[in-house]
Parts: sequence; C-alpha cells; structure tokens
Amino acid sequence: MEAYVLDWLNLLLRWAHVVVAIAWIGSSFYFVFLDNSLLKPEAPDLKDKGVDGELWAVHGGGFYNPQKYMVAPKSLPAHLHWFYWESYSTWLTGFALFTVLYLYQASTFLIDQRVHAWSPAGAIAAALAFLAVFWLVYDGICRAFGRREHGDRIVGGAVAVVVVLGAWLACQLFAGRAAFLLVGAMMATAMSANVFFWIIPGQRTVIAQMRAGQPVDPVHGQRAKQRSVHNTYFTLPVLAAMLGNHYGFLYGAPHNWAVLVLVMAAGALIRHAFVVRHKALVQGKRVPWEFAVAGTLMLLGVAVWLAPTPGPAVHAAQPATFAQVQQVIGTRCVMCHNEQLASKGVRLDSPDAIVLHAQQVYQQAVVLKLMPLNNATGITDEERALLKRWYESGAQP
Repeated sequence: MEAYVLDWLNLLLRWAHVVVAIAWIGSSFYFVFLDNSLLKPEAPDLKDKGVDGELWAVHGGGFYNPQKYMVAPKSLPAHLHWFYWESYSTWLTGFALFTVLYLYQASTFLIDQRVHAWSPAGAIAAALAFLAVFWLVYDGICRAFGRREHGDRIVGGAVAVVVVLGAWLACQLFAGRAAFLLVGAMMATAMSANVFFWIIPGQRTVIAQMRAGQPVDPVHGQRAKQRSVHNTYFTLPVLAAMLGNHYGFLYGAPHNWAVLVLVMAAGALIRHAFVVRHKALVQGKRVPWEFAVAGTLMLLGVAVWLAPTPGPAVHAAQPATFAQVQQVIGTRCVMCHNEQLASKGVRLDSPDAIVLHAQQVYQQAVVLKLMPLNNATGITDEERALLKRWYESGAQP
C-alpha cells in the first residue's frame, strides 16, 4: 500500500511541478523577450509620462501595447498584477517531490554504496546543504561583485566555477541520478530565492516609496533586473540537469559530472543565443546564431563521446540456459518488476514477461549497467555476463 501511495504522490507532485514550472518559465522568457524588444516611444505624451520603451504585438486575435517606465509611473492603479507565485509554487512542488522520491527513499534513490557509503541521515543532510550552501555562495558573489565595474562578467565566471565544483562534488557523493537532480535543484533554489529575497522585496520597496510620495531609488529595479537575467541563464541548464537524471547513459557515464557540465553549458549558450537575438532584431543587426551553433555542437560532441562501443568478444564455454536467466532475474530484479510494482511498466515475474522485455533487460542491466538501481540487489559481473550470453544467443525461453 505504501508503494501505491508513493506512486500517486509522485504522479500528482510531478504533474503540479511541471504545470507551475511552465507558467514560471513562460512568464520569465516573455519578459526577457519584452525587455530586449522594446522601442523608444515616439508619442510625446508617452515620453511625458516617463515611458522608456514600448512594444506593439499581436496574439490570439488581439493587439497589445505593453509599455515600460524608466523607474516607475507617476501614479499606480488600484490593481497591480504580480509575478511571484509561479516561482514559489515551482520551488514548493519541486521540493515536495524531491522529499517524497529522494529524501524519504534515500537508501534507494539518494545513495549508491559504490559511489559513497554513508547513512541515509548523512546523505539527506548533505543534500539539503547543497541547496542552502549554493544559494549562500551565489548570493555572496552577487553582493560582493555585482555592483562593480564588469561585475556581470565577474559574477558569471565565479558562479560558473561554483556550479562546476558543485556538479563534481555531487557526483562524488550521491547516486548519479540524484546528483544530476541535486545540481539542478540547487540552481533552481537560487532562482526562486532571487525572486523571494531580491526581486519582489525590491518591487515592494519601490511601490511603498511611490505611495509615500518619496523619490524612487532606481537601485531596487537594477538589482531585480540583474537577478532576473541570472535566472534566465540558469533556466536551460536547470532543465538539462533535471531531465538528464532520467537518462542513464548520461548520469551513469564514467565522468558523469563532466557530462552534466557540458550539457548545462550547451543550454546556457543556446539560451544566450535567444536573448541576444531579440536585441539584434530590434536594432536591425545580424542575429548572432554562433552561440546556438556552439551549444548544438557541444551536445553533438557529448553524444559522440558517450556512444557505446562493442566490447571484446567473449567466447563462453557454456551457453546460458533460460533457467539460469530466470534465477538471476528472480533474485535481482523481480522485487521491483512484479505485478504489484512493475517499475517503469516492466514486469519480469513470468517467462513470457522476461522474453518480452529481453531487450530492455540487456540494455539496462548489461550495456548501461544501470539496473538494478544503484545495484541495490548486488548483481555480479558474472550474472550480467550470463544475461549477455542469453540475449546475444537469441533470448529464447
């Protein structure tokens, strides 16, 4: 019953997380596009009101004319729409999902004894520390260097180094799948913390100053803009890390931390291509697609690097029998692939089911060596070799 409840929690939380993340990313991408697509207003009345840029757009049969003020308008309407619950709900649902899947089941999903042997409590504490420490280090870098000359470049370089170190350390401490997720989660935590600690409080301060009749300090908008730009560059790397933890050929690679760093870097390059594209189109300049090309080539390079190669031919003295195969699968696999659980929709509790899923067994247990998950059931190399001989001889019952 517990497994059934966990499956439902996993489904509902994952669904909610994806829905609210789409809303957050969508609004974030839109406002980055909007900021980079604004044109100086031509109408005198707009200039008199303090409008610094405007955009005309058509969508869904309607025409839209969003306007941006240099600092703030002279007065505010009674109703002002805020964009923050998309961020908060994404982090809350993501952390809830992380708790249900990884923290509650730390021995299965967070820990791989072959990577680092430690207690569930220690692994949980370290995982939570990853989220908090990255935010503190990142925020400290922004505070120290963000307002200096060339501050954006300094912050970008320093944060990139911290992300690389975090990816390396996570892959030395946690199961590969968990490590990928943690790196994405620590960056996503910083993104949401930017909204919670800097962007929204700065906007509230500006509104309070306006309503009190005080001069508006532009520094709040400048800080919010800086953190918002950081968030847009984090987005594709975070998605790459979180989606990558579903693909064993990535997180199960020998140098998985380097794989993760390269894939995230490719995401950042591709995102940069779209950011600068908006400005180039407005300014009538050449669209610098070389960033997207570089990111794509980086992904292709990773794909070539990880491409499986045929191992040396092994001539078995004795062919594997189906009875031997069934014994190995019954001992090592059936506890997660039976009528009640059927993890990933795969059952291996009958001869017909084993033959039906022979290719998946071969791919996951022999080629990628990802199953059993974190080798929780202790399958041996000899047993993997037996499965290999059986599959390559025709996978007959």
